[in-house]
Amino acid sequence: MKRRHLCICVLLALVCVSPPSTRAAPPAAHAPVVHNERFRLALERAALLPHLNALIIARDGAIQAEQSFRGPGLDTPVPIKSISKSVISALVGIAIEQGKLQGVDQPIAGFFPTYIKSSSDPRLHRITVGQLLSMQSGMIRASGPAYAAWVNSKNWVRYILNAPMIAEPGGDMVYSTGNSHLLSAILTRATGKSTFAFARDALAKPLGIELSAWQRDPQGIFMGGNQMQMSAHALVKLGELYRNRGVHGDKQIIPAAWVDATLTPRCRSIFSGQLYGYGWFIATVADQPLFFAWGYGGQFIFVLPQLRLTVVTTSQSDGPRDFEHLGAIFELLRETIVPSAATDT
Repeated sequence: MKRRHLCICVLLALVCVSPPSTRAAPPAAHAPVVHNERFRLALERAALLPHLNALIIARDGAIQAEQSFRGPGLDTPVPIKSISKSVISALVGIAIEQGKLQGVDQPIAGFFPTYIKSSSDPRLHRITVGQLLSMQSGMIRASGPAYAAWVNSKNWVRYILNAPMIAEPGGDMVYSTGNSHLLSAILTRATGKSTFAFARDALAKPLGIELSAWQRDPQGIFMGGNQMQMSAHALVKLGELYRNRGVHGDKQIIPAAWVDATLTPRCRSIFSGQLYGYGWFIATVADQPLFFAWGYGGQFIFVLPQLRLTVVTTSQSDGPRDFEHLGAIFELLRETIVPSAATDT
């Protein structure tokens, strides 16, 4: 009953919130940059959201309007929270293309012989790389209220793999940063590099973005699914990379087939009701197809392929969950940004 109540509350927050507050916004850290006047209103409304740090609207990769309202500038790396999961997904696709991984149907047991033994729960032997990506592993949840106990454990990989299974692999979505961390451990073993080094060489450098080292677990494995930092401008490049099916400039950085597989719905979140692929959510907004990467607190990459649009928001990420803020961001997208873009195609 509690889970159902939470689901309803989140859905209401996302689609039925009241209009953003009209109280005066604090002085802007940076003046707005508007190259397309149709999007000026979006910046003006965004400035009224007290927890929003920045907004960027790009079409065909060109900035249409942008502003940093408070906090770091648009070129300064900031915590992207669970958008990190979308980055991990990209790295898995690249590793498969390079032959470092066999594919999404590869069982994960072979990567963890110390923890997954013949006497372990038989379901552990059936979990695949793809099920980690889609949050359908059936393993315990290591996000939300369960996150602290997991990251305070002495061995994050062992904690996840030794805990009792809670569902069948391939079943309902159980959102967990633990799944993504196992993918980071797999990437480390498969590539012979740290996840950071592999991400830097295979994704960040080709994309021309900055990526610094982030938190590691007690065994030295870089956290999968949280704690990465990227600038708002870098997030636009990541969104554009997916909008262009893995192409940046004249380089195919991520296989097009992987982008298509990533954006194929595989399950649905019990919290938001949104469809989920491999590290990205899939939805519609104002009757427009939409896929998006979502980080705690209001870090978003929204991609609207039919409008050739990529929208990035960064928000304050160190406070309690603010469903009203999340709903206001979706409302801004639905009521202001999309209509402005639709009249300018």
